[in-house]
Amino acid sequence: MKSRHLIALLLPLCFLLLLIACQKEKPSSRLDGLDISSDSLRQDSVENVMEEMPMPKVADELFDDFIFNFAANRKLQMQRIAFPLEYETDGETKKLAKSDWKMDYLFMQEEFYTLLLDNEKQQQVVADTTVNSVVIEKIQLPQKHIKKYIFERTAGRWMLKKIHEEPLAANANGDFLDFYGHFATDTLYQSHSMADNVTFTAPDPEDELNNMTGTMMPEQWADFKPEVIPSGTIYNIDYGNTSHSDQQKTMLVRGIANGLETTLTFGKKGGHWKLTQFTY
Repeated sequence: MKSRHLIALLLPLCFLLLLIACQKEKPSSRLDGLDISSDSLRQDSVENVMEEMPMPKVADELFDDFIFNFAANRKLQMQRIAFPLEYETDGETKKLAKSDWKMDYLFMQEEFYTLLLDNEKQQQVVADTTVNSVVIEKIQLPQKHIKKYIFERTAGRWMLKKIHEEPLAANANGDFLDFYGHFATDTLYQSHSMADNVTFTAPDPEDELNNMTGTMMPEQWADFKPEVIPSGTIYNIDYGNTSHSDQQKTMLVRGIANGLETTLTFGKKGGHWKLTQFTY
């Protein structure tokens, strides 16, 4: 992230840290027969502060900067949705009124988000200020369902223009995601879904300042696998890749407030997806 954009991220990241802290279990109080959670009170207070802080204009240059503000600032979110919002599901399209919208934190209440890429060069698009269309995918792996938030930049302003829901099988990455949903939750299946030799880069246990690179066999997976393998509901950001490979996928996992970055690379061999490389 370019240094001039850091300010645009600091406020929403601070909000995230406070929000996570507020989500820990605390006793709730009762007032006039109503349950009033201290969590909700603190969250509302943080959001009120965020709403009084306008998003820097520079945040519209990169989608990364914009989306963290959009997902943390209720007032800004309402301003950056094209109401009545087109909402397509089950082949039917409806219009969502402003009064029907509820604050959507997207991946801000998660520990990480992902980038699903076909090759390493596609990572460069994240810093491309000419990108004018981005899709955030809420992927529910167990339900095999995807909710797509379609953003477009018009006249220099990012706006949420449409929401589209579809079954996993209808997605361009559906075949891989169907495989990955099984891979992410089944340790035995993970071991069976390895290339004969998997290359890896990981922290050196004898030198915390450096990494080690090597090759492992499938039976060594339990000793080397990354701590985080996203499962359940995950969020993916699609920056408008022009092509989708059906033979190779790289899942880049990025932590929101913890510096985590894990890369899992898969290749399709003999009609089956196999893990070929990983870095963390």
